[in-house]
Amino acid sequence: MLRLLTKILLLLLLLAGLGLAGGWWLVQRPVPMPDGPADFTVSPGSTARSVARVMQEAGIGVEPELFYWLARLSGRAPQIKAGSYEIRDRVSTLALLDKLTAGDVSLRELRLTEGWTFAQVQAAIAAHPDLVHDTADLAPAEILARIGATESHPEGLFFPDTYLFDLRSSDLDLYRRAYHEMKRRLEAAWAARPAGLPLETPYEALILASIIEKETGHPDDRTRVASVFANRLRIGMRLQTDPTVIYGIGPGFDGNLRRSDLERDTPYNTYTRAGLPPTPIAMPGQASIDAALQPADTKYLYFVARGDGTSVFSNSLQEHNRAVARYQLRRSR
Repeated sequence: MLRLLTKILLLLLLLAGLGLAGGWWLVQRPVPMPDGPADFTVSPGSTARSVARVMQEAGIGVEPELFYWLARLSGRAPQIKAGSYEIRDRVSTLALLDKLTAGDVSLRELRLTEGWTFAQVQAAIAAHPDLVHDTADLAPAEILARIGATESHPEGLFFPDTYLFDLRSSDLDLYRRAYHEMKRRLEAAWAARPAGLPLETPYEALILASIIEKETGHPDDRTRVASVFANRLRIGMRLQTDPTVIYGIGPGFDGNLRRSDLERDTPYNTYTRAGLPPTPIAMPGQASIDAALQPADTKYLYFVARGDGTSVFSNSLQEHNRAVARYQLRRSR
């Protein structure tokens, strides 16, 4: 306490020496502010003087010399933290220093939703007004290169979650964080997988998880849907899953999946091609990743939607056809 009082006394003496009459009250009086909120960004390694200049450029009427000596003599200049700040109300020079040394940064958020395609992720990031859009003119492959990704296709590589970020952060930072979060979670789930899964790499698990994400409307069905696909992969049976066909059609899909679509061969048509498609078809969440790598122990080879979000599972084609007749054909009449 004595040490702090000594520093304050020195500050008062200095203020008086600078001709700033009134001394201590100057650091407590509100500084002039622009109309509306003022925001600014403190770069790593900034000095107290440079921070004062940044605040002035944002329209905050802080006195640079006053801020500098307050920060220096109080011993708090090295404690100023980098980040984006937002000032909404009139504050004093002392309150500004308190905010900067506490790291009370202004955060924004963006939600990336399970089941989104990369195109939807890209659109959401591009539309966020508080990000710096450094990727605006970059192709997907260039974005991957900039964030250090080793994959060549962006689909499914970003973990769906709510991300908090500093005001005016680069969108590259958000892509990078979402990519590494997916990589971390996928590797952890892969390490805990049981023996005997018909998957050779974590990327194959990601592909399967993306299909499970798009095929399940009810959380309790995920591991059973996963078991159907795992059982089919084991015996070389085609996956025959509509979401992969729809993904292969692309943006031209009109919402009506026709028999001709199921018969038209594309790399993503799992009716015409065996095995997994070449890439994920969407962003899987944690539950779908876990289901892909920890499927239920069943003999199911078929499932059909009831129409209420749940599915009916069958071991044989005969059972499956009965379920289709009951839940699908009746509904289409």
